[in-house]
Amino acid sequence: MSKTPTIKDWLDAFRLRTLPLALSCILVGSGMAYGSPSFNWIIFSLAISTTLFLQILSNLANDYGDAEKGTDNDQRVGPERAIQSGKITSTQMKKGIIVLVVLTLVSGISLIYNSNLGENILAQMGFVLLGIVCIIAAIKYTAGKGAYGYKGLGDVFVFLFFGLVGVCGTYFLFTKEINLLQVLPGISIGLFSASVLNLNNMRDIENDGASGKNTLVVKIGLNKAKIYHLSIILIGISTSIFYVLQTKFHPINFLFLISFIPLVIHLLKVFQNQIPANLDPELKKVALSTFLFSILFWIAINL
Repeated sequence: MSKTPTIKDWLDAFRLRTLPLALSCILVGSGMAYGSPSFNWIIFSLAISTTLFLQILSNLANDYGDAEKGTDNDQRVGPERAIQSGKITSTQMKKGIIVLVVLTLVSGISLIYNSNLGENILAQMGFVLLGIVCIIAAIKYTAGKGAYGYKGLGDVFVFLFFGLVGVCGTYFLFTKEINLLQVLPGISIGLFSASVLNLNNMRDIENDGASGKNTLVVKIGLNKAKIYHLSIILIGISTSIFYVLQTKFHPINFLFLISFIPLVIHLLKVFQNQIPANLDPELKKVALSTFLFSILFWIAINL
């Protein structure tokens, strides 16, 4: 008979360290909308809770999917997973995933209901459909047959849903409008988030390759993955700067540039690295740098 997981077991499975990165898209989208008369804290709070639930759902589904496929094994680098450690069984994890699906739906529907969409039924239904797609995408990253994370498509998911969709969708819920300028910070957050996944996949390249998890890094190799890593971070930095150049003119509006200092140092360490497993500490640095960027970006563009 399997034991009942403790609260700590579930909190470990939630991977709380991943949550600040997930919130970055909400902070950037909300920051751009903050000066609008339609900004309100209820929408902001519900956007935060929906994103948190979606990220935790993704983490649980990832734990389940990698355990199901044998990717989580003794050769894996990084923190031990819940099913891998035996603290949570596959059946218990399935139940946890169902609970998170319900919580994400309830929070998401509440967000849409309280948004500024008014009587725009088409927009409301569009966001409901988008929410369902996000939930399915979070689960199908590594779980089930045809998991796209095993086909090198994880970067696309992260860029779209935790970048463009997260930033632009949040901004639209406040303002009921969007233009190409708002897409630029969405690209930044999407690429920074994708860089965290790429770094994770560089760290795990050996075990992923042996387990049949064909991430983008496994497909292109470590050296090209480093060049790709450099490219997406530099493009992310450039698009955020270009956004501010188009909307603000005072030097204080570039306060967020401070957050890029650790990213530059990080890039130097990546190119100097010869042992993929040693990249593990860099994950936290990039994630927290992105979170810092989102906070400073909000402050800078509203000064």
